[in-house]
Amino acid sequence: MPVACEVRPLTAVAVEPLRPDRLDTRTRALLVGPVLPALLRLAWPNILVMAAQSSTGLIEMWFVARLGSDALAGMALVLPVLVLMQSMSQGAVGGGISSAIARALGSGRRDKADDFVIHALVVNVAIGLIFSVVMLPAGRLLYRALGGSDGALVAAMTYSNIIFGGVVILLWLFNALGSIIRGTGNMFVPGVVFCGGAVLLIPLSPALIFGWGPFPRLGIAGGGIALFIYYGIGTVILGWYVASGRNLASFRMTRIRWELVKEILSVGAVAAVNTIQINFTIAVTMGFMAAYAGPDAVAGFGIGTRLEYLMPPISFGLGAPLVALVGTNIGANQSARALRIALVGGAVGFVVTETIGATAAIWPNAWLTLFTHDPHIIAIGSRYLRTVGPFYGFFGLGISMYFASQGAGRLGWPLMGGLVRMIVAVGGGWIVLHATRSTLLLLVVYASGMLLYGLIIASSVAAGTWFGSEGSKMLRRAARPQVCADF
Repeated sequence: MPVACEVRPLTAVAVEPLRPDRLDTRTRALLVGPVLPALLRLAWPNILVMAAQSSTGLIEMWFVARLGSDALAGMALVLPVLVLMQSMSQGAVGGGISSAIARALGSGRRDKADDFVIHALVVNVAIGLIFSVVMLPAGRLLYRALGGSDGALVAAMTYSNIIFGGVVILLWLFNALGSIIRGTGNMFVPGVVFCGGAVLLIPLSPALIFGWGPFPRLGIAGGGIALFIYYGIGTVILGWYVASGRNLASFRMTRIRWELVKEILSVGAVAAVNTIQINFTIAVTMGFMAAYAGPDAVAGFGIGTRLEYLMPPISFGLGAPLVALVGTNIGANQSARALRIALVGGAVGFVVTETIGATAAIWPNAWLTLFTHDPHIIAIGSRYLRTVGPFYGFFGLGISMYFASQGAGRLGWPLMGGLVRMIVAVGGGWIVLHATRSTLLLLVVYASGMLLYGLIIASSVAAGTWFGSEGSKMLRRAARPQVCADF
């Protein structure tokens, strides 16, 4: 098992917890009281943020679909890479930023939390630049490998060049600032900015796509330009908030120190691998669909997986509070409470995502006809939702526990869960397609990988693997009897 991120077990026992009354009010609120009310209090603005952000992507896709199947397929080709960047900057490296700040504040080190701010911005800008340098020349090869051709490939390149030529740096800066603020337990301010941006983006995107009013008709490029404006304005607002001193972790000029970069990346880089595994699995499966079932299957699978792509953001609505809650309690040496928080958060994540998946499986057309009425595309999309949708709960369970593990700074088992899912879905998918040419069996194997992903991560956290063999048994005994009371 890859466990490079797990240098040593967390101290589970025999360490005096930091007294909450010595900390600021916001940090103290994370350390005491019932878990579920605290989680929901932090989660509701973040869930609102994710709903707003996800709705903007869906609305943009809905408008792009009006341009025709080539534009829809082109956007579906770019979507895995764009979602990868959003997930990495917000949930993976962003989680590393939030976790580092939360643990610093939980241990009473506000000066260290301040130092993390400039380090977080440097790390995210550097990663954003790497994405641009790689994707601008390599995008065409990637989209062609995923099954893009003719008009779909042209549309993909038009959209991709705007994203990686201008949007990417702003996206990484925007999410770094949001993660800095969320690491203090403040979910409200990022929520206001994200939702305000959605209010701007929803009319702006179609105006630029179709040329409404004084705006030129830019087609699929208009969607990319609208994102550039959205992230630009949001970055300025969040940057002002952090610089103003209103945030618990604020800008402080300091030299860049490798140990602080390493602390962010020890969680963020490993989490990024998990994110890459998820997106790689979807992208390769899309390539299988293109090779064995044609371009319409790419569009149908793409529309279906657009709902799957909502599961990480929805889980992030709970996950960002989990990072702050678990990280702060770990920093304050309240290990049993940190474990209870993870178990409660995982249960909530399962219920929410399973409800969505089961609903989509029962009524797939309610989702698919939002984007197309092509019967072949709808048939492929329905097959995907009916086969994979019932397993969304395990996907949400795994992602919720993954965020809790970020807060603890222990991501070995989430990495293993993602690796198992990728091997089962990609390797098993190739085998069944090669043997049977059945896209239904491909989707069954794909769903099996999702099931294993959730079970592996959840069982490892519940077993107390964060704390090593010495502390895990004692912590499980201390945490489990209180989980019901936490509800």
